[in-house]
Amino acid sequence: MKKEPLRYLENAKEILGKSPIEDNIYIDVKYVKTACGVAYLGVLEAINEVLLKKGLTKKELPKKVEEYRKALQKYVSIHNGKLLREFDVIYDQLHIAGYYRGLLHNTNMVKDAIKTAKDFISKLH
Repeated sequence: MKKEPLRYLENAKEILGKSPIEDNIYIDVKYVKTACGVAYLGVLEAINEVLLKKGLTKKELPKKVEEYRKALQKYVSIHNGKLLREFDVIYDQLHIAGYYRGLLHNTNMVKDAIKTAKDFISKLH
């Protein structure tokens, strides 16, 4: 597993640590949103690394989530169809619910979403 994507996940955990917790709920939504966004970026970084190894140039790397889905299908999921579904779950949990809408508050849910991202990254490498 590459160091750079994992650095993102470690940064996400550090950011989460700044939020007070009461009854297993993160009190400060700003830190949760930021942590989810950083963890999601770690997933994208891991995908980018795989695509670069497959011969893509930095200019050819995906810029939108649909392009990431297509790249996963073409270069990675041909061997493992589950990866695309896992990416979709990570996108929904970390990017949409966690970062974009700020809907994740429960400490276990947030930590599980970050663990899912870590597991996904490990499957890519």
